[in-house]
Amino acid sequence: MTAIPASQKVARLGAALPFWMSLGLVPLAIFVAVQGGWAILLLPLSTWYLFTGLDYFVGLNNKNPDLETPEAQLFWYKLITLLWPPVQLATIFGVMIYVTQSGHLSRIEEWALFAGLGVLSGTVGITYAHELMHQKSKLERWMADILMASVLYSHFRSEHLLVHHRYVATPRDPVTARYGESFYRFFPRVLLACWVSAFKAEKAMLARKGLKWSDRSNPFWLYWMLQGGFLALAALIGGWWGVFLFSVQAFWAIFQLELVNYVEHYGLTRKHLGEGKYEHVMPRHSWNAAQRASNWLLINLQRHSDHHYKPNRRFPLLQTYTEDEAPQLPHGYPLMTMMALVPTLWRKTMNPRVKDWRARYYPEIKNWAPYKNGTHPLPR
Repeated sequence: MTAIPASQKVARLGAALPFWMSLGLVPLAIFVAVQGGWAILLLPLSTWYLFTGLDYFVGLNNKNPDLETPEAQLFWYKLITLLWPPVQLATIFGVMIYVTQSGHLSRIEEWALFAGLGVLSGTVGITYAHELMHQKSKLERWMADILMASVLYSHFRSEHLLVHHRYVATPRDPVTARYGESFYRFFPRVLLACWVSAFKAEKAMLARKGLKWSDRSNPFWLYWMLQGGFLALAALIGGWWGVFLFSVQAFWAIFQLELVNYVEHYGLTRKHLGEGKYEHVMPRHSWNAAQRASNWLLINLQRHSDHHYKPNRRFPLLQTYTEDEAPQLPHGYPLMTMMALVPTLWRKTMNPRVKDWRARYYPEIKNWAPYKNGTHPLPR
């Protein structure tokens, strides 16, 4: 029997189909909107808990795909990320039209329903936007902007591409969670710091071209236009209550995003070499997880070290690393984000791992206080 080449195995529809499981959350959202009541809990349960449970049945995936797989053979993987933006918009605004017109849900139920939709748009939508914004195609980048505007967090694109990837694990990166920092301190800090760092990064780029921040090429004009358009549509559908429901959805999507950001680099720092110089980013500077089902949901985001090594590498080709090369989490991101909501449990689980990481990779560093407190000079 002739063996199937590794690149062809990746290209097969059967290999791509598990990543399409996210589409199953859409009919669930419609069912929840119709049923109301306790059924509303199904949306967060199906994302946070279902895939965590599946992880323990389907196990780990430590196999690496063939990096020589041609782009043309990744059609089914690219298609799901391109289909999701219109699907998400149709779901959010379709449900809004239904619940505001039917009146069969109480105000509390409508709030809870849109909080659940925020878990969906945060877990799936923002993850897909992250994949799309790293690609060269204008269509894919446009779809990323649409998804981020639909959760009122458009500046994430600027912050992520211009700040996070360049300065991760240094004091200049707002979304590298510091050792000992709880999520409840991290979250309000990054809400402001990310916007400021994103705006400053775009302003600096324009200044290097001899342009003012107000130049129309500043993407913040596009961000504000798209976000304003979605808020206007929500107002058209449901008045001020529609704007409120849309904002609830956006808040919980952002909450979900920053939970994942908190987990991805918690306590990990690049070595300061002196005078504002830092070592290059390496696999050791991201937390990874090989749980198979969680990676289906998050389109391999948990292979995070390789993403930082090759940011525009498409998700089906991301590589996994051994524990000797990159730190590994004990569970997938969905369960780790739930643990992050309980600071004592988080510290008990993660702080010993960070200390082991320090001893393994940086035995020569004796004083970790400047790394913990972020008091080293900012990167040049």
